[in-house]
Amino acid sequence: MSELLEDEVAFAAEGEARVVVLACGAIAREVLAVISLNGWTHVDVRCLPARLHNTPGRIPDAVDAKLHELTGRYERVFVAYADCGTAGELDAVLERHGVERLPGAHCYGFFAGNDAWQAMHDEEPGTFYLTDFLARHFDALVWRGLRLDRHPELLSDIFGNYRRLVYLAQTDDPALDERAREAAERIGVAFERVRTGYGELRPALERFAGDVSPEGLSPGGHPSTGGGVVAGA
Repeated sequence: MSELLEDEVAFAAEGEARVVVLACGAIAREVLAVISLNGWTHVDVRCLPARLHNTPGRIPDAVDAKLHELTGRYERVFVAYADCGTAGELDAVLERHGVERLPGAHCYGFFAGNDAWQAMHDEEPGTFYLTDFLARHFDALVWRGLRLDRHPELLSDIFGNYRRLVYLAQTDDPALDERAREAAERIGVAFERVRTGYGELRPALERFAGDVSPEGLSPGGHPSTGGGVVAGA
């Protein structure tokens, strides 16, 4: 899924799409995982490029343009972004369109749980956070994104006030654990790993998509054959 960094990517529903999630490419895997766990066949996913995170001022206009494009094509639209550094500008866009988004200020908060993230931040404000996506793409988004590949002398200016790197792990992947640990070594800070699963992303999507009743699902969003949401994340 390296194309999620630079490009808009669409993932079609397995059945008749009635709702759509407009997501940041950085959480595409997790959104698709929640859809799979629930057995939903009525949800399309459209992803904007993850690299927008490096220029958050561009996110509101990008979301606005995509919401205009999607108008009238679905019963409901949900935006899988937090505020993501837009200083409330994204919320102004969503209010005009009558669309909801994920809770909190950023993906670290909704993955860890916003209260849990705030506690981590209060414990050590000098914390740099990684998710699965950021661990996977640390070189592209962080190292090269901050031009440290060309100007390593800037490392202390950028990361000098950091004391630790906390890897908020959505999955149990030894290769990603190692990448995150190596990232901490490269920026010269202590390493911690916190297993979050999908955090507040999962219930937010279940509230959105689970009360639409496509064929084969009960009104609660669970399989009508008697099964429930698959446990665990």
